[in-house]
Amino acid sequence: MPELAYFDALMPILQRAIKTQTPNIEKLAGWMAESIRDDHLVYVFGAGHASILAEEMCYRAGSLVPTNAILPPGLTVATRPLTMETELERLPGLAKIIYKASQIEAGDVLIVHSNSGRNTVAIEMAEMAQKKGVRVAAVTSIQHSSSVSSRHPNGTKLMDVADLVIDNCGIPGDAVVGYEGIGQRCGATSTVVGAALMNAAICEAVRILIADGLVPPVFQSANLDGSDLHNAALMERYAGRLLYL
Repeated sequence: MPELAYFDALMPILQRAIKTQTPNIEKLAGWMAESIRDDHLVYVFGAGHASILAEEMCYRAGSLVPTNAILPPGLTVATRPLTMETELERLPGLAKIIYKASQIEAGDVLIVHSNSGRNTVAIEMAEMAQKKGVRVAAVTSIQHSSSVSSRHPNGTKLMDVADLVIDNCGIPGDAVVGYEGIGQRCGATSTVVGAALMNAAICEAVRILIADGLVPPVFQSANLDGSDLHNAALMERYAGRLLYL
């Protein structure tokens, strides 16, 4: 049986990300564990398909309860018409409204996902967080970001304004599988690789909290018996502070 082209193209990128980004994942995990230990929160933001990582890390089996996904109207794939999202993520000033509504504060951690790292809203979110004493981790493609111009008014990119840059090792354009007869590749890698890296960070943060003698606040699957009580007790600890409550 022939190999599937996507798996052949994806695996070297995923393996490269694992090999080169492990120290950065460990650093992010340390930030996350410290924030949770000090009764702060982890926030995750991305625009368009980048927002999938925010959903991945929030309110699901195996995720850390004190994680807020920032999913503002107009910047998710639920936007209609969806092409409007593309315009909004380039809009200067929009991030100021989003940031204020999110109630991020010093001591929290903000993870910003943008594969290209060129669009204004992601960059401004990172800039504002840094000014407020929030540690910012960027998940981006360094190769893609380096190959394009910034859309930020000051010409900066996400990787220029983050405290920590986690490279998803993707190629410019994100999609990786090419066929003769068409000019555009298919099969994006940023979501798959990004989700793997972020789940690795979650697991490492849990390990650190356990090593510190704490019980990590980790969601159980809602489809396991007894999980409703487990999850309700954890969410009660953060009542009024989680955007999904």
